[in-house]
Amino acid sequence: MSEAWIIDACRTPRGIGKKGKGALANEHPQHLGAVVLEALRDRTNLNTADVGDIIFGTSSQRGRQSGDLARMAALEAGYDITSSGVTLDRFCGSGITSVNLAAMNIMSGSEDVVIGGGAEMMSTYGEEGAMPSMFMDNGNMKLRALHPQPHQGVCADAIASMEGISREDLDNNAFQSQQKAARAIAEDRFAKSLVPVYNIDGELVLEKEEFPRPQTTLEGLGELQPSFAPVADYPLDESGVTYRQLVNQKYPDIDIQHFHHAGNSSGVVDGAGALLLASPDYAKAQDWKPRARIVAMANQGDCPTLMLNAPVPAAKRVLAKAGLTVNDIDVWEINEAFSVVSEKFMRDLNLDRDKVNINGGAMALGHPIGATGSLLINTALDELERQGKQFGLVTMCAAGGMAPAIIIERI
Repeated sequence: MSEAWIIDACRTPRGIGKKGKGALANEHPQHLGAVVLEALRDRTNLNTADVGDIIFGTSSQRGRQSGDLARMAALEAGYDITSSGVTLDRFCGSGITSVNLAAMNIMSGSEDVVIGGGAEMMSTYGEEGAMPSMFMDNGNMKLRALHPQPHQGVCADAIASMEGISREDLDNNAFQSQQKAARAIAEDRFAKSLVPVYNIDGELVLEKEEFPRPQTTLEGLGELQPSFAPVADYPLDESGVTYRQLVNQKYPDIDIQHFHHAGNSSGVVDGAGALLLASPDYAKAQDWKPRARIVAMANQGDCPTLMLNAPVPAAKRVLAKAGLTVNDIDVWEINEAFSVVSEKFMRDLNLDRDKVNINGGAMALGHPIGATGSLLINTALDELERQGKQFGLVTMCAAGGMAPAIIIERI
């Protein structure tokens, strides 16, 4: 079986995902995808006719984000029309899954060059007019009886309540994320991967991260009101069912306390990222120097009602596949969908916190849903190179109670 090598990786800055506020909000989602595809081509002198497939993650495939964003972005980027594209949805895990599938194509011998990545413009949410269902099950009552699935923020509060993780600990985790991101930006650690976004008229739109709030203080975080208390008790349909009831349907003994708010939850942003993967034979023929290789990949399911707990078993599974231990990993990237996700992850695996989300996470930088996984792999790769280290592990929770995971090794 062939190895899959990462030749290059790049991403856009993340823009605030709100109309009238974010720098990227007036761009087309396909254009964000095209920006990173153009950058990969130009940075590597890629013959796009050789690209077997372009696999993108996009979670909300509605409105302007519908219609196979990967293929449309490739066409805008001027890729050869023979280079195909497909867009997938594993909710938040889409951007890891797209890279994993790209690697599988190469490792199986099916393709020599594949691009994996993702794009998500959260500022487009709601543009299509129709409001999404309040229920993850979209009205499937049999599924709801088997696996009630509440709002993710309510899940975060439920898990913190179950685990005895305090508001103070969650806020401190968020504060550290902001501090790490501020340091990374000040030291220009993202420079190798960041690709500026120009609009179709050639005007610069965004060249640096827009979401971080380096002025954040612990005192300021402590003053924020929990976001999901009203959400938990809001009647969702004519029967009056609430998200709290859905949790208690499965876990009747949980007394949900509310800890999460805008400051210790992931940021709503727009962004895109992509990684160019190739087989060793093809890379050598192009005189490409690989940056890393894919060591192992895994997917893991967990309780859909709590929804956010799959990253720990996913990490254990991918470590076992790689024949590695926790101590072998030099750089950990665990998506900060909510503070409790990364906090629980570090506690459960007894991790050295200095190795986790070294340059901040989604609480500081934002979480462009379907793109985030590819951005995290990119960040892990950059950090391995910066430190001269060997192994990085990336994982994240996804709606439905899932987590994809990947281990890369710097070459």
